Amino acid sequence: MTSSDSISRVTPSATAPDPGSETVLSAAQQQHLDGLLNGLDGLAQELSDNPEALLALLRQLEHLHRSIQDGAFRNSLPADRNHLFNLLQEMERSGGWPYIPRLQLRTFMDLLQQGRPDQEHPLAA
Repeated sequence: MTSSDSISRVTPSATAPDPGSETVLSAAQQQHLDGLLNGLDGLAQELSDNPEALLALLRQLEHLHRSIQDGAFRNSLPADRNHLFNLLQEMERSGGWPYIPRLQLRTFMDLLQQGRPDQEHPLAA
C-alpha cells in the first residue's frame, strides 16, 4: 500500500451501532460499503410495516455473515502461529468477534405481552 492510498476506519453508523466493528478499509472500499449499508437500511425502512419481509431480510443478512465468516474470512486467516496470535489480540482490542445477535422467541413474546392481559394476546398459550 502506498502513502497515497487513503485508509479509513469503518465506524459504526445508526444501522451498525457495534463499537467493536471497526476494520481498516480504503476510502473507496468504505464508500462502497457505505452505499451498500445505506441501501439495506433504506430497504428495511421500506419494509417497516412488513415483519415477514423484515425477517426474510434478517435471515439473508445472517446467511451473508456466516458465508463471509466460513469462506473469505476463514481463508484469510494466517497459517503462521505468531501472525494468528497477533490477529486474535487485535480482535480482542477492537471489540472481539463480530456477532449478529438473535432475538430469542421467549424475549419476543415477553415484549409483545407487556401491557396486555394473557387472554387478549394472540401468542399467549
